[in-house]
Amino acid sequence: MKQAVKVKEGDSVAARLLGWYDRHARVLPWRARPGEKADPYAVWLSEIMLQQTTVATVGPYFMRFLARWPRVGDLAAAPVEEVMKEWAGLGYYSRARNLHACAIAVVRDHGGVFPDDEEGLRTLPGIGPYTAAAITAIAFGKHAVVVDGNVERVVARLFALDEPLPAVKPEIRARAATITPLRRAGDFAQAMMDLGATLCSPKRPSCMICPLEASCEARAQGTQETYPRRAAKKARPVRRGACFFLTRPDGAVLLRRRPNKGLLGGMMEVPTGEWGADTLSDEALLLSAPAPVAWRRVPGLVEHTFTHFHLELAVFTGGRRRGRQRRPMASGPHGRNWPARHCRP
Repeated sequence: MKQAVKVKEGDSVAARLLGWYDRHARVLPWRARPGEKADPYAVWLSEIMLQQTTVATVGPYFMRFLARWPRVGDLAAAPVEEVMKEWAGLGYYSRARNLHACAIAVVRDHGGVFPDDEEGLRTLPGIGPYTAAAITAIAFGKHAVVVDGNVERVVARLFALDEPLPAVKPEIRARAATITPLRRAGDFAQAMMDLGATLCSPKRPSCMICPLEASCEARAQGTQETYPRRAAKKARPVRRGACFFLTRPDGAVLLRRRPNKGLLGGMMEVPTGEWGADTLSDEALLLSAPAPVAWRRVPGLVEHTFTHFHLELAVFTGGRRRGRQRRPMASGPHGRNWPARHCRP
């Protein structure tokens, strides 16, 4: 690990940051006001929603969820389909399924009360190391080292950590632990998040008004915008396949639900074939068609980039005559067969 640099004592860093936070803390709908006790349910709900999502986007969703399901027991009793419907648009839909499963587990296994430590929280669905630490510190005021993307940037600059992400993550966490105070750990975690979101931004950070400027090694070097270092990105592989848009004369569209586990788990979709690296002929793509009808390929491709790969899908359209039809089975992108469903638009 890199030796300590010209950073003042951790208590001094924490004291200056907390003083800044007391004056400039963001007002957020899930954040307890000074003198108020944090609601663990609200903290948990916000932390799940904020994963891979911005504060501005989450705000309206959080308020709607809290208005509709004000307590964890209310959320646990809701049909998962309703939870998914309210979540629509936030993306990363496994979070919504885990949110519902976690609410059920809290009610079933903990009497509707969230565990108040990292170990207990990590036994719950959808709660990993970061979320467990954040809830422990923010909701319960216990000492925990909370490191999200904003905190990574602040710490990497504060200590001028040259190793690139993601390899440097363990060192960032170790360094964060040296400046996290025993008291007010929740306020400190939120202060670090606010600092990274407002002043210590990825580009053109506002170093002149940063409460930690005097302790920041990257600022002293004039290299703050180069941190955190990042390894060169690998080219995303391309996967290819086909999707099938099948309608009836009455306007119904053939849809199916994906398996709960895996990419886009539990979401409704038009049937697709397997996704692979090869470019296949139309004849080969039609082997995955969900019904023996006259299919027509639509010009162009549907393209979407996921975190780890880029997807290109050919689109085929077809129609069915009126009359009773046998429910088709469709081969999915992971080689399994699912019953298709008819759904009106």
